Formats: sequence, C-alpha cells, structure tokens
Amino acid sequence: MGGRVTRAFRNFNVENRARREISKEKPTPAPRHRTARLDAMADSPEIKEEVLRKDDQFLNLLKDVYVESRDPPVRVKDGGGEHLPSKQEEKRLTKLGHFEALDVKKVPKGKISLVEALTLLNNHKLQPQTWTAEKIAAEYSLELKEVNSLLEFFIPFTVLEFPKDTKKAIPRQNQKKLT
Repeated sequence: MGGRVTRAFRNFNVENRARREISKEKPTPAPRHRTARLDAMADSPEIKEEVLRKDDQFLNLLKDVYVESRDPPVRVKDGGGEHLPSKQEEKRLTKLGHFEALDVKKVPKGKISLVEALTLLNNHKLQPQTWTAEKIAAEYSLELKEVNSLLEFFIPFTVLEFPKDTKKAIPRQNQKKLT
C-alpha cells in the first residue's frame, strides 16, 4: 500500500518537472586550473622557441657527468617453482589392503595413506601383542613417537549389536505399523 502512494507522488507531473529542469539556464563552469591553460598556450611560437633553444651552460654541465652502470646480482626466489618438487622425495609402495582401487600406489617415506592408517589401527586393535608400535613404525617407515600418538588418539569405530532380549528393547507386539 505504501509503495503505491509513494510511486504516485514520485510520478506526479513528471513531464512538466523534467521540461522545467531542462529549460533552465546552464550554470557557468568552475574555473580551470592554470596547468590546463598552459596546454592551450603550448602552441604559441614563443614557447616552442624556448623549448628548442639550447643552453650552453647546461650542455657543459651535462658533458661533465659520467654514469657507470652495473646490473645488480641476480636473486633466485625460493618457491618460484611451486609446481615442481624442490628435492627428490624417497617414496615407498603402499601395503594395499582390500581397498586397492581407493588407495594411492606410492607415498613418501614417513607418511601413510588413509587406507594404510585404517588398516594398521584395526590390526593393532584386533591383535595388540602382534602389532606393537615398534613393529608398525618399522613396517610403514614411520617415527615411533608419531605411531604412539596415532595409536593413542585415533581409535577405529566399532559396531556394537545389543541383544534383542534385553529390557530396553522394544517388544514386537507394541510396535505400530506405518501405513
């Protein structure tokens, strides 16, 4: 409702107001800076003569100047070739599990792929006496400190199934069928 009222006032007598504004006398422009006037004066013959005239005093001073130029030493920026490896990293083949299609084939030494991490965590969880931190570090070329941190802070998920005969389970006869 308010938009209609304001639109009506805004559009009221628009053509007459526009004609009145257009027919007004134009204001005089602000005075220009004097550098703009110098551009117009550049065509005058006195200025051209002054520019083309040689000054012997300045020429003598210019002849006394001797400039010796040398290139600065070339600096090589580090990280200029970010897409190229700066040094050749030693890589190892991965120990592929059941997910060969999802895993990468080569990883740098000291790192493991996601499938390898899940595999070694699961092996340690199932057989902690066999898969100790020292054996995992040797097997996957990792540092012992990192392996200990990995085994301490990352635990693979376990699926627990509760027996259906518990008191917390919902009996079958009380369940409603959705229609």
